[in-house]
Amino acid sequence: MSSRRDDSMAGKTCVLTGATSGIGLAAASELAARGARLVLVARSPARADAALAAIRARTPRADAEVVRGDLASLAEVRSAAARVLGVCPRIDVLFNNAGVVKLSREVTADGYEATFAVNHLAYFLFTNLLLDRLRATPGARIVSTASDAHRFGGALDFGDLQSERRYRGLGVYGRSKLCNILWTRELARRLAGSGVTANCFHPGGVATRLGQTDALWTQLVGRITQWILRSPEKGAETGVWLATSPDVAGVSGRYFADRREKQPAKYAQDDAAAKRLWEISEQLVARVA
Repeated sequence: MSSRRDDSMAGKTCVLTGATSGIGLAAASELAARGARLVLVARSPARADAALAAIRARTPRADAEVVRGDLASLAEVRSAAARVLGVCPRIDVLFNNAGVVKLSREVTADGYEATFAVNHLAYFLFTNLLLDRLRATPGARIVSTASDAHRFGGALDFGDLQSERRYRGLGVYGRSKLCNILWTRELARRLAGSGVTANCFHPGGVATRLGQTDALWTQLVGRITQWILRSPEKGAETGVWLATSPDVAGVSGRYFADRREKQPAKYAQDDAAAKRLWEISEQLVARVA
């Protein structure tokens, strides 16, 4: 990303999830450097404070604040969205980036498989709760981190969205990224004519904390792979471009990589599946008040 002074986002507000490390933090830092006001949704106060410090180390006068929210809980997604609406008269960019990888099946307090809950249902609910504010902001953009990992799990099995019958971590993660792409397609369709765009992107293989645990072996793998994977800054480039570039003003419902449109897997282009996923997601989030 450019180190030149760039105030192109001055006066604009960007709300980001998953911005305390990795791609999200890199994106937040770049958007702040371009003059944007940041609102970061974060689960851990300590990591949020560290992220703010990192952002201000680069941009000392960065206008940035934190809204507390654990996106594994739909109740907290709702409360975080309410707090965001309370502090954001406008939302120019919603950058959905929070994500998890679980090596074994875990269930949230709401009773949903954790990877599906955080990587898809949180995107779905949080965005829907902010839609009216986004529609009221001229030229607003929704940018979501997806992945070419969507090819790993095959088409969605609507009879087993919670991975109860079979659980393989990488496949489950891949299907959650497939959900991101299908949801983006349906979201863009529903937003047509509103002035709000929705796109998603593949960041490439990035050295981040995703998938790491306290287990020694995952920490060792993380240290090894950081030498062969791209940096978070490089991984965030396409997302920042989608959030800011006039080149994609008005473009919606697409999947990008390295600042170019990319065709996802055929089953990620299935509009009937996208509509069905939306309808099921509405039902799932409605079950949790």
